[in-house]
This record gives sequence, C-alpha cells and structure tokens, in this order.
Amino acid sequence: MKEEMERAAVVASGVSGASAAIKSALRFEVTARWNRARVGRLHLPHYTCDTPMFMPVGTQGTVKGLTCTQLEQLDCHLILGNTYHLGHRPGGDLVEAMGGLHKFMNWNRAMLTDSGGFQMVSLLKLANITEEGVTFQSPHDGSMMCLTPEESMHIQNQIGADIMMALDDVVHSCTTGPRVEEAMHRTIRWIDRCISAHKRPEEQNLFAIVQGGLNAELREQCLAELIKRDLPGYAIGGLSGGESKDSFWRVVAQCAKGLPENKPRYLMGVGYAVDLVVCSALGVDMFDCVFPTRTARFGTALVHDGGSLNLKQNQFKEDYTPIDKECGCLVCKNYTRAYLHQIIIKEALGGQLLSYHNIAYQMRLMREIRASITDQTFPDYVRTFFRRQYPKRNYPSWAVDALVDAGIDLRDDRAAGVAEQEEEERTG
Repeated sequence: MKEEMERAAVVASGVSGASAAIKSALRFEVTARWNRARVGRLHLPHYTCDTPMFMPVGTQGTVKGLTCTQLEQLDCHLILGNTYHLGHRPGGDLVEAMGGLHKFMNWNRAMLTDSGGFQMVSLLKLANITEEGVTFQSPHDGSMMCLTPEESMHIQNQIGADIMMALDDVVHSCTTGPRVEEAMHRTIRWIDRCISAHKRPEEQNLFAIVQGGLNAELREQCLAELIKRDLPGYAIGGLSGGESKDSFWRVVAQCAKGLPENKPRYLMGVGYAVDLVVCSALGVDMFDCVFPTRTARFGTALVHDGGSLNLKQNQFKEDYTPIDKECGCLVCKNYTRAYLHQIIIKEALGGQLLSYHNIAYQMRLMREIRASITDQTFPDYVRTFFRRQYPKRNYPSWAVDALVDAGIDLRDDRAAGVAEQEEEERTG
C-alpha cells in the first residue's frame, strides 16, 4: 500500500487539484425552491435541461428499444452512454472519426458518459484494480483493457459528451473495512489525474464522484477534497447496490447538503419513482437508471396508482383499458392492457412499447415534481403521490423518515393507514 501511495504521488505530480476552478462548459441556475428541493436550468453545449431530471441509459449508444426521435418526443433532455462499453465496441477512435457519439447515433440533445468505474463492481470477477487503474477482461471477446484515469478521459473526449464522469474507485455499497477508505482516497487521487488529462474543458464538463461507502466520516472527507477542485458538477456514487434504504437516504442527504449550492448534483443509478420523489426533496438534481426500460422488457409497466402493473399476469388477458388512463403517451392512446399482455412474452414490440410508456412515465413524474416546486405545492404533491403509490398508506418507514428530514411530514398519514389495516385484520 505504501508503494502504491508513493507511486500515486509521482503520477499526480504537477497537478494542483485544489487550485483555481477548471474551465466549465455549463451554466446552472436555480429558478425555484421548496426547502431543499429545487428547480434549475442546466445549460449544456448541446441542450438546456430542466432539473430535477431523469436521464435514460443508453449504454452502447442506444436506449434499448427506442429511437432518438422517440426520446425527443418523450421530452428526454439528456441520455447516458458508458465509456467502458463504448471503448470496447465500437471503440473511441471510430466514434471520434464519426464526429463524436452525438453524430454517430443521431442524438441532438445533451449526453453524459459514465467513466467505466461502475464496472469495477458489475464486472468485478473480470477486473484487477491497482493505483494505475483497472484492468478488465472483456466479457465479449476475452481481450484485456486497462482503464486508467487518463484513458477514461481520452475515450470520453473522443465520445464528446456534454458531461463526462471522473474515473473513481468503486466498491460495492455493502463493503466495510479498510477497502472503503482505500477506494475513497484513491478516488481523490484519481480526480487530479482526470483533471490533468481532460483536453476539452471548454466543450465538455468533468464531474467528480463522491465516494466513502456508508461511512459518514469518509463521505465528509471526500466531499471536502472534491469541493476544493471546484469542478462544474458533482455526483453521489457508490449507492443502490443493496444497502438498506435507511442508510441510502442518509448518505444522499449528507452529500446533497454538503455539495455547493451553485453546482448540479447527480445521484447515480437511481430510478425508482419513490426514490426520485424523496431524493428530489433532499436536493438532488439529476438521476439515471436502467430500471424503466429493463423492467419494461420483463413486462412491467409503471403507473401512479400502485406503482406498477405486471402485464404478464392473466388478470390482464381481457382488460381493454389503457395502461394508465391519465397518460397521454402513444402507447396508452393506442393499445390496451390485453394487447400488451398478448405480445409482451412473444414479440419484441411488447418490450419496445412498454419501454416507451415507462420513459414517458418517468418524464411526466419529473415534470410534476418541477411544477409543484415552482408552484410551492410540493408537500401536497408528495402526499398525493404517496397515497396513490400506497393506497393502504403503508409507506416505507425510510421514505417517511427521509421526508421528515426534508421538511415533509407523512407520519400521521402513515400511522392512520397502519391503524386501518390492523382494524381490518382484527375484524376479518
């Protein structure tokens, strides 16, 4: 470990991470607030995005099942790509030769690329992590790839996304012990290497990622060091990996409070509707997750009343109503639950249609959140949202606690729901 630390000092020599702010290609303005929840405008080179926003994931240059035209129709402002996967296939050189990923995939709005750090967890059995970087064995063809902070920046500069994420040392969210502290300190050392290697700061924005596991002290140390670098934006990483939801929201709250007021805050890998509402209340501006499209391919539609519908179930075989009568998407206008039930298992179109609807649901949810914050009706919106998601008012305790911390109290409503349920069980 001592040798790695010494080597890191040599690698990062000449990089003054705590010096003046690096150049920024974004402008972020907060236009409305309700307590810690806020509405903003994120001006990026390719598009101006409204926040809080949900960002669909297009890992290899495509959001599965949807065209770029459809994503624009759905009012998606920003989508994601993944440096590790794009670096393997088709490769950064090819993407650059095609004029960058925007032109390659014909996407005209904003884009964010992950650094490849998450693959340290998802492909852990194929990865070897050192101070230099992480060496992966490709799950596609068995070839080796060494992803260093410098190489991650190089590939992301080739891709040309509006926002590029620093390479961080990622550990599973339930990891404890010295490995968590090691990863946090390495993340700080690597951010300086990323800053030094970033060649297009006037066109692309480098975001740092706060690590530290579930340890509040480590998170605080990481926050302090990354804020010194005065980067265009910051992300909260290392969550949504199976940790308790009580631990999850406390880390989110701590980091959102600690990050600069004038910079966008991005919570990585979060996409469940309840999480989006709660974490918006805690002050988060940006979210991403594969959940809406992945769950669609398994036959699940997202709805306000009850949260979701598993359209593979036989109860929908003769249900001639739309997925959601309040939804104005083309799927709900043109297809019934019965039709979707029939094709979801046998036809690729089923997953495509549900993906379209689920992204429409996410976009509509974020518009409603923004509108309620702007109108100063956010607490009422949150109460209505939870009553529809949980008709019996059996709200998750972690969500109730988090919202209390954010200034919205659902405890009496939840207690009344529990009492009613107990009475029903008692009387049969």
